[in-house]
Amino acid sequence: MTNSYSKDRENVISGITTFDTIVQQHIGNINANSSMNAFLLLNDNAIQSSKETDKRACSLSSIDGINIAIKDNISTKGIRTTCASKMLQDFIPVYDATVISRLKQKGAIILGKANMDEFAMGSSGETSYFGATDHPLFSGYVPGGSSSGSAAAVAAGFCHAALGSDTGGSVRQPAAFCGVYGFKPSYGRISRYGLIAFASSLDQIGIFARDIDTVSLVFDSISGEDEYDSTCSRLSPSDSFSNVDNSIDYHSLTIAILPENELLGLSQDVRKVYDTTIQSLKKAGCTFKELSIPASSAWIPTYYILATAEASSNLARYDGVRYGARVNNDISQDMTTASRSDGFGKEVQRRIMLGTYVLSSGYYEAYYKKAQKARRVIVNGYKSIFDQADLMLLPTTPTAPFKRGEKSSNPLEMYLSDYFTVSANIAGIPAISFPAGYNDQGLPIGLQLQATFNQDEKLLHLTKQIASLIV
Repeated sequence: MTNSYSKDRENVISGITTFDTIVQQHIGNINANSSMNAFLLLNDNAIQSSKETDKRACSLSSIDGINIAIKDNISTKGIRTTCASKMLQDFIPVYDATVISRLKQKGAIILGKANMDEFAMGSSGETSYFGATDHPLFSGYVPGGSSSGSAAAVAAGFCHAALGSDTGGSVRQPAAFCGVYGFKPSYGRISRYGLIAFASSLDQIGIFARDIDTVSLVFDSISGEDEYDSTCSRLSPSDSFSNVDNSIDYHSLTIAILPENELLGLSQDVRKVYDTTIQSLKKAGCTFKELSIPASSAWIPTYYILATAEASSNLARYDGVRYGARVNNDISQDMTTASRSDGFGKEVQRRIMLGTYVLSSGYYEAYYKKAQKARRVIVNGYKSIFDQADLMLLPTTPTAPFKRGEKSSNPLEMYLSDYFTVSANIAGIPAISFPAGYNDQGLPIGLQLQATFNQDEKLLHLTKQIASLIV
C-alpha cells in the first residue's frame, strides 16, 4: 500500500523522495494492475507536471503535488471524456470543469480518467462500455458504482485521492465496498460546471481518499462559489462552519438512527458492524435517538422517478447530430434512433425510457408530480431530525460487496442497493461513508454519517473523531 498524501508530502519536504518518483510509482502500479480496469486513460502530462512541482520554490497550496484520479464524466480539456459510453467514446472537451481548473491552479497532478458505470447509471461498475472494474481486494467482486474506478483506484493505492459524482450514492456506495472514505457534499457546495449531467437536481461531485484529512484538503480546495454554476452556494468553506472545534465532547453528541422497521434489507454482516459501532459510540458517551425520516418506503421510487425524468431530458442531446456518435450520415429520424440504440447501453436505455414514461401525458401527475411532493416531505423530515440530533448514522449499503453478475440481471434488486444513500441526494444534505469493519470473508463494510445542509466541515470533523473510535 502506498502512503497517504500527507506522508508523501512530508517525505518530499524532507528530501526522502520527489513528486516525480511518486507519480512514476503510481503509474507503474496502475500499469501492473491493468486487469482491474480502474483507469480508462492515463494523463500523458502527469510526469511533466510532477517534475514542474519538484522545481517550484514555494508550494502552491495545501494539495500541491497530490496525485488524483478523475471520474470520466468530469470534463478535462484536451483529455478524452467518455462517460464510459460508446456514445462519447471519441469526445475530447475544449474546456476544464471548474473542479479541474481549481485542482490545476493549486498544483494537483491529474493521473488520468477513472472507469465508471455508463453515464453514471449503475451501482456495480458493470455497465461501462469499456468493461467492468474489478474489486481492488477481491477479484470477481464488484467495487460498487457508479464511481467504480475512482473508488478502486484509491483503495488499490494508485493515487492519493479521486473525484467521483454522486447522484444517488455513487460516491458513498463504492467507497463502502472498497473500504475507503467517500464524501458527498451538500448540493451546491462544489460546482457542477463541466460535470456531464445525469440528474441535475441530484448530481454532486464527491471525493474519495484513504484518510479523512485528504478528503478535507481536497474539499477545501475545490469548493466554493462559481460564476459558471448558478446552483453553486455562495458560502465559502470558512463561512459555512467557521466555529468547528478541534475537540469533541461525546457526551454532548446526539446521533439519530432509523427505527428497526426502516432498516430494510440489511444483511447480518452489515447489521453486526452497524450494531457494534453504535455500542462503541454509546460507551464513548454519545446519545442515540430513534428518529424516522418520513416516506422511507418511498425513497427508492421517488429517487428513480426524479432521476430518470431528468436523465431523459439531459440525454436527449445525444442524437448523433448535435452530440454523440452517429451510426450513418443520413440526418433523419431513423439515423437518430439507430445512433441512440447503438450508442447507449441497456441500463441507460432503460432509464431514458422510464424517465420519458413518467413525464408523458397522463402519467406526469400520477408519478412525477407525486415524487416532487414526496421530495418535499423528505426534505422537511430531515430538517426535523437535525433539530433534534447532530448527525444521523446509517448503513451505507444493505450488504457487503457482491459477486460480479450476481445482480446485473435483476434491475430492481440492484436499485434497492441504493436504499440508504438516495435520501441524502433527495434532500441535498452532506453525507459520508467511512470504513467501519469487515465481514467474515474480509470484505469491507462502510457506514454513513449525514448532517444538516451546509454543515459539511462539521460532518468531516465529526467523522474523523467517530471513525477513530471504531478503527
